[in-house]
Amino acid sequence: MDTRGIDHMLTELRATSQVASGKSAQAATAAGETDFGQVLQSAIADVSSAQMQAQEMAKDFSAGDPNVNLQDVMVNLQKANLSFQQMVQVRNKLVTAYQDIMNMSV
Repeated sequence: MDTRGIDHMLTELRATSQVASGKSAQAATAAGETDFGQVLQSAIADVSSAQMQAQEMAKDFSAGDPNVNLQDVMVNLQKANLSFQQMVQVRNKLVTAYQDIMNMSV
């Protein structure tokens, strides 16, 4: 499983945390120069691609394609399911972080 997107997200969250805690924005950008939105969009596209590929493979198997075997179909379906579950957990963490930030008193 490719975790580059999650690593970039964590770097961006750490940089944002440094800015929020009063450290300089320059130190925060030195920690990570990636755009959080782009990383998130890329991760969502990867999950979507994995699901489409698994569905296409399952469709080919059910159509009787001799080049597709059941084991590969099941492995790809499980990979797609795991990547989707991982994305849901990331979304849950982001929603929780947003709610925590919104509940902070200034």
